[in-house]
Amino acid sequence: MANETMVNDRREINGWAMYDWANSAFSTTVGTVFLGPYVAGLARSAAEAMGSETVSFLGIPVAPDSFLPYCISLSVGLQVLFLPILGAIADYSHLRKAMMRLFATIGAIATILLFFVTGNLWWLGGVLYMLANLSFGAAIVFYNAYLPDIASEEERDRVSSYGWAMGYLGGGILLALNLAFFIFSEDLGVPADLAVRINLASAGLWWLGFSFITWSRLRSRKAARALPAGETYVSIGFKQLKKTVGEVKKFPETLKFLLAYFLYNDGIQTVIAVSSTFAAAPLIQGGLELPQDTLIAVILMIQFVAFGGALFWGKLAQWIGAKQAIIVSLVIWSGVVIYAYSGMKGPSATTEFFILGMFIAIVLGGSQAISRSLFAQMIPNGKEAEFFSFYEISERGTSWIGPLVFGLANQMFGNLRFAILSLIFFFILGLLLLPRVNVSKAIADAKITRQINKKRHAQ
Repeated sequence: MANETMVNDRREINGWAMYDWANSAFSTTVGTVFLGPYVAGLARSAAEAMGSETVSFLGIPVAPDSFLPYCISLSVGLQVLFLPILGAIADYSHLRKAMMRLFATIGAIATILLFFVTGNLWWLGGVLYMLANLSFGAAIVFYNAYLPDIASEEERDRVSSYGWAMGYLGGGILLALNLAFFIFSEDLGVPADLAVRINLASAGLWWLGFSFITWSRLRSRKAARALPAGETYVSIGFKQLKKTVGEVKKFPETLKFLLAYFLYNDGIQTVIAVSSTFAAAPLIQGGLELPQDTLIAVILMIQFVAFGGALFWGKLAQWIGAKQAIIVSLVIWSGVVIYAYSGMKGPSATTEFFILGMFIAIVLGGSQAISRSLFAQMIPNGKEAEFFSFYEISERGTSWIGPLVFGLANQMFGNLRFAILSLIFFFILGLLLLPRVNVSKAIADAKITRQINKKRHAQ
């Protein structure tokens, strides 16, 4: 029972946060910088060798630059399908740590195997990325679900922010090392394509290696639960999920918060996704036409400034409250998209873009970290992984709405600045909905459910 009730243990919290340090290498080195251009280049070469404008994947003609985006979309769809059932299985079986370790290991190994993506094996890059990204999302569900176990209510904002900060720091350090290696690879006698493959594999090694610190320090809270006769974990998982969906009406304020989060986080994810496109696009299209080295410098700056920003937002939440801290971040996000529309039009555009990137970095980790810790207080006992599976789906499964709005606005107006401005819609909706969330009632509803569950277990 001691393991079940122990909270605020510094050693365990540090071990938990090290997983953010570990897996963020996948997001930065693989997802943000190296894999997309590399796979697209291989696919383009394969298409040219066949005298075609497309490559064939499972008999389907695919444009080389579209292959990996299609794989990303498919992996997100698989997450929407599988994460809730995995969360239900983890909550019933009490195998949360084991499942987190399993999926983290699968994801890391799939990432290491990206080293073998070369030549006509361009398609393997998409297949391995789908497997790694699905595993990444699954492991994150169980990682997030640990937050209520390791931190008391008054400490969750700080602990969540600390985890995000460690993620930005770990991902940023490996990305900086990999970019330096790539830039000087030819001076070291390493071909550029081999340097990319080494960098991709290094993200998997980083992810797997530092995860062992997490496994050694994170406690399993409850003993594994045996299966009833004639049942499997999959069948039990579906039953648990069906029961949770039926009970969700008991938590109206939690649902209201999730809706607000769906909207404003979609805006955040879209700003992150389209910022490099906006920065690199020609001036005539409303872009900034910045060189590649400037974009790389801004990406690195954001990683390290976001480390401090996440820690600061944890303090801010203690001073003014978690909900108010998120509202402040949404006001800043609104200011970011307004300035992206109206500013950066003269010779100082590069400097202004750096400054705007700093504002993004300051609120980026903070808004997400405090959202996670606030949501953790609204979850009933024993349903952590299930509820966080819905939360993780909201982060990934709804991120198509923002890019769709961005794309339509750009097509209608023929200008990326109008497309950027259209994203303010998500932050305004968040600012309208979030103040209407009764946080105290949401937390109270979750506590009542916890007390009922405790009485049932006692009987």
